[in-house]
Amino acid sequence: MKLDILSKKADYVGITGSVLCIIHCLATPVLLMTSSVFRHDSIRMGYLSLDYVFIALNITAVYYATRHQTAPLIKTLLWAFLSVFALAIVLEDVNEIFEYLGYAASAGLVMTHLANLRYCRLQHAH
Repeated sequence: MKLDILSKKADYVGITGSVLCIIHCLATPVLLMTSSVFRHDSIRMGYLSLDYVFIALNITAVYYATRHQTAPLIKTLLWAFLSVFALAIVLEDVNEIFEYLGYAASAGLVMTHLANLRYCRLQHAH
């Protein structure tokens, strides 16, 4: 029962996770520089490790969104954007380009989840 609910809401979970990740990534530098709360290493590391929570959330969302009736192109794009997103998040400390690549992949995930929602509605209507 719970898996059926997750399958039906996977695109919404993916969109929410990707948008929250973009907000998190944009707000982090500002918060780290301006807030005294983030001067403690344990709080700062906990906040920065949210990146891995977003990766896990998006993996779950893409898995459940592509399990059933998804167009092959949408399925391929979701997994491709997820792969680029995860790789960019893991490697963002290596080079600045990975940070921007992560933003682009996150936006790609949002757009592809929206396309999947539209596709599933059209399939259901027929």
